[in-house]
Amino acid sequence: MSSTAPSAIPDHCVVDHVFAVPRPPDRPAIVDAATGDTLTYGELADRIDRVAGALQQRGLGTGDVVAIFGLNSGQFAVALYASLRTGATATLVNSLYTEPEVRAQLEHSRACLVFADAACLPRVPAGTPVIGLDVPAGPGGETLRSLAERGHRARAVRIDPAADVALLPYSSGTTGTSKAVMLTHRNLVANMCQNDAFMTDLTDGSRVLASPPFFHIYGTQIVLNLSLRAGALVVTLPRFEFRAFLDAITRYRTDRVYASPPVLVLLAKSPLEGDADLGAVRYLFSGAAPLDEALAGTVAARLGCRIRQGYGMTELGPTSHATPDHRDDLPVGSVGLPAPYTDWRVVDPGTGRDAGPGRTGELWCRGPNVMRGYLRDPEATAATIDADGFLHTGDLVRHDADGVLTVVGRLKELIKYKGHQVPPAELEAVLMQHPGIADAAVAGRPDELAGEIPVAFVVRRPGGDGPTAEAVLDFVAVRVAPHKKVRAVRFVERIPKSGSGKILRRLLPV
Repeated sequence: MSSTAPSAIPDHCVVDHVFAVPRPPDRPAIVDAATGDTLTYGELADRIDRVAGALQQRGLGTGDVVAIFGLNSGQFAVALYASLRTGATATLVNSLYTEPEVRAQLEHSRACLVFADAACLPRVPAGTPVIGLDVPAGPGGETLRSLAERGHRARAVRIDPAADVALLPYSSGTTGTSKAVMLTHRNLVANMCQNDAFMTDLTDGSRVLASPPFFHIYGTQIVLNLSLRAGALVVTLPRFEFRAFLDAITRYRTDRVYASPPVLVLLAKSPLEGDADLGAVRYLFSGAAPLDEALAGTVAARLGCRIRQGYGMTELGPTSHATPDHRDDLPVGSVGLPAPYTDWRVVDPGTGRDAGPGRTGELWCRGPNVMRGYLRDPEATAATIDADGFLHTGDLVRHDADGVLTVVGRLKELIKYKGHQVPPAELEAVLMQHPGIADAAVAGRPDELAGEIPVAFVVRRPGGDGPTAEAVLDFVAVRVAPHKKVRAVRFVERIPKSGSGKILRRLLPV
């Protein structure tokens, strides 16, 4: 099935598309809710230009990869857009990553430079060229400010939107360990155009709360790029804390709030403390994990706002389906309608045939937003995008006769902890490093607040007492980012596996 395409996709690079419409230079663009620090549209454009010029003087350009490792801020945005202005590719690093995880991403992406803020600098591997987003990495170190003060201006760069990779976020795809997703300028520009069909009330008068992290494609593309493109005010939260979240909505009267289902659980069940005033919220958008319809209804009634849900994945840049601002007639538990320029199928995994309305199948998508592929991983790319150009999402969905889609489960093995992707294979590799563990598997257990929690199934080595559950939890915790921690341990006699050795997760007693 195909959706309608309202107009041609412009042949733009990302930065030119985001800032295609000039804005009054004194209009606030990004404000830090924690400090009140504000960048106007004029200041943002000037800093991007100056930092890009300084980076070009350092030799940065097309073919280079720059890593951005920081919390949500105006400085993050400057580093991102300045890097893209040079023709370089930006790889986005999870701000919770440990030093070994950061090192692995830098080595795999072949990043030649890292931008990092004060919170993340201690976890940048020693010897890595680094520029501080807010403070220098050491005596005499450079910062965004020192680069801008050099007075260089960016030179024009030839960028091929269809071929040149703009972003290199990491995703676990449908299974397995993390892979680098190559998103071209055209992928991202196309997806911004696709989202125009959904964000019909996003204007230069909108005030957007940016709580999803910018290192996630949801935060970068849906929150940051689309909001600045509209000329809106972006209110950033460095990290999510519920009290700070409520305070930001109250103080800045944000009318569009982006979040994930665990945040909606808090809004539904927590007392709205003190003088919290959420009356300005018109739209609350949920993404990164499926949203329960009853929960959505509770929050909508409590806040007096419209709940909107979208579906996508990093490999789709990210949106393929969403509920438009103006469609109050669609079920709040659905992920809405297909984006323009999208061909989609719902395929029965057992037969390979299209599943009709009301039947469950795997969602396949094809369109200009589909990634170029996984970096240096042709096998994984071929396993995800078929010969006809359809990306197999690994998610199980149902659709009605009008094409309204509802997510009902997934084929893929990823665990979604508070909207973060947690690949079981990665945790299993960590568990197997423990000398007292003979075998291990990890699966997700449903959790009301987190969505899912990772549960480890552990077979102790014969002889000796073996590790306790607490020892297993601690062993994993010091080796992975906080959102990847194992949250529960069950000791079992064996791990169920197929004849080929594949873990049969459906047989684990979660």
